[in-house]
Amino acid sequence: MKKLSSNFLPMVSITILFFMWGFITSLNDILIPFFKSAYTLTHFEANVVQLAFFIAYFVGSLIFFFLSKINKDPIYKLGYKLTLEIGLVISGVACFLFSLSAQLNLSFFFFLSTLFLLGIGLTFLQVAANPFVSILGNKETASSRLNLSQAFNSLGTTLGPALGGYFIFGILLKNIQGVQALREPYMILGLLLGLLALFIHNSKIEEPEKVGNKTKDKTSIFKYTYLLLGALGIFFYVGAEVSIGSNMVAYLTEVLNGEISHEKASSYLSYYWGGMMIGRFLGAVSLSREKKEKKIIYMLLLAVGSFLVIFFVNYYLHNLTFDMVWYFLIFMVLNFLFFYIGGAKPERTLAIFALVNSILLILGMNPFSIFSSNFFWFLLAIGLFNSIMWSNLFTLAIDNLKEKTPQASSMLVMMILGGAILPPLQGLLADYYNIKISFLIPLISYIYLIFYGLKGYKINKKFE
Repeated sequence: MKKLSSNFLPMVSITILFFMWGFITSLNDILIPFFKSAYTLTHFEANVVQLAFFIAYFVGSLIFFFLSKINKDPIYKLGYKLTLEIGLVISGVACFLFSLSAQLNLSFFFFLSTLFLLGIGLTFLQVAANPFVSILGNKETASSRLNLSQAFNSLGTTLGPALGGYFIFGILLKNIQGVQALREPYMILGLLLGLLALFIHNSKIEEPEKVGNKTKDKTSIFKYTYLLLGALGIFFYVGAEVSIGSNMVAYLTEVLNGEISHEKASSYLSYYWGGMMIGRFLGAVSLSREKKEKKIIYMLLLAVGSFLVIFFVNYYLHNLTFDMVWYFLIFMVLNFLFFYIGGAKPERTLAIFALVNSILLILGMNPFSIFSSNFFWFLLAIGLFNSIMWSNLFTLAIDNLKEKTPQASSMLVMMILGGAILPPLQGLLADYYNIKISFLIPLISYIYLIFYGLKGYKINKKFE
């Protein structure tokens, strides 16, 4: 009981953090079509938004990594709490600068610069928060806790496109011309991040590990093959997730030949991110130590409740009626089924979900035009099966690394670089061929994840 109460406040704090950066990150998917129109950009140029944002994760975590190599790891020196506070302050300042850039109607380059700074701030949060959640309790339920936190991250990414599309495309652009429509949303985000920094600062959080310890194990982290392969898995997973989200609005508006507006396409996008929320809630229960009967009941309740949240938000904001979205329920049932098949084994579930996503991508590309106009639900459903990939990859990759965990964490967060590299590549492929063919980029990523879930996670690993 004492352990549960001591971990409660840290889990609440981290859960709020996951929600906030999920909300902010998913707004990039709204910015891409917005900037594409405002500055008359190509698919490749518009996807540079993600390059500027996610390259910051690589730069920031690379600095963390080298500091940890010389026993000056910021997490050990500063502690988890202060590291999180610094990340929030940097992110809040970046949002204020973004709002200022909108107010002054500055060039596309200035917006990219502020997005880079925002990514630096979120790097502090990622490097500290993920291992922090993993060690707040039993090792066996680390994936469950991380899935729970990631579920709230996905709640943020779900509400981001729905609310962002509504306010930016539906309201602000009707009253404010050009990029100045972005001023108020990012001003509000900056204020919220500042308030959250104050909340963390005034919260009593006990550090789960003694700060200032030097690493006793001198083994090079590069000798852990399963960690290196897991880092590559993070690269491909994040790249695939971001590529699909970044190009979904363009896919819907182009493939459906202008039958759907940017605002409506943004609302459909929330089902992609909402699927991740549903899947992560289910994953948190599936990988927990609850009895099988309770697991099934909890998973059903969470699935239905999460769907209703997504549905009513989009119904009231964008008039997406049930007859327009009921297809999603079919994929929810399949998601539930494959969770049952995967059981409580993170590596097995990862491989199964990566295989399902590979199939969904092929069907969603609809190469022979054999499906009706609703075939885009194959792509939207990928979010359901993306759900557990980050947490499962992360926990598999850092398993048994002990005091090297912060160093490994910075390496894994570094590989969020995939979100910077793969979306522009997909945009380039869309420019030279078409938007459908461009989805070959995430397909390659999921094929690699099948390999890691089947074999890569155990190569050169010593099991305890």
